[in-house]
Amino acid sequence: MNGTGESVRDLLAANLRRARAERGLSLSELSRRSMIGKATLSQLEAGAGNPTIETVFSLSRALELPITDLLDHRQPAGMTVVRADEVEVLSGEAVDLRPLRRIETEDAIFEVYDQQVRPGGRQSSLGHVGVEHTIVQAGRLRVEVDGGSAELGPGDCVAFDAVLPHAYTAVEGPVRSVLLLQYRPGNRLDLDSGHSGAE
Repeated sequence: MNGTGESVRDLLAANLRRARAERGLSLSELSRRSMIGKATLSQLEAGAGNPTIETVFSLSRALELPITDLLDHRQPAGMTVVRADEVEVLSGEAVDLRPLRRIETEDAIFEVYDQQVRPGGRQSSLGHVGVEHTIVQAGRLRVEVDGGSAELGPGDCVAFDAVLPHAYTAVEGPVRSVLLLQYRPGNRLDLDSGHSGAE
């Protein structure tokens, strides 16, 4: 996604340090908000950690930032081509994400990901800022959102407020899908709403 040869680890390190400094947060306070150990945060900021989907989403929630603010830097104008073999995969318990593009307008910020859900696992989230859209391209996907569930096949789409607890499970697969995260400029999660916690 970054097109400069920098790794996810390097970009996260630089962006995490910047975001924490801009907010005047100590490592201890960010650790409390994200529920990530202080030693792990220190490693991430030094570029020595091994970030997972769960870690990045927890930091996104704690810092109230779109994920791409942590994993990318601004794209140049003109045509952008993203090659599958040039994008570093961010993996979680059951999902592999390849960040493809960040799109900004006056009214919204969008992040586009190639998302693969591996069979035999369940990817859970306690919630994060934004609206989540998933379009299934291959396989069958069960999506659970705040106690409800739906099963999706190729061509089906689901959208929901991502602050709600949610989970993905490959019912038949692996599942190949497009994940689109949508944020309003200045989108913030109300950390007092009861939806805070680790991914």
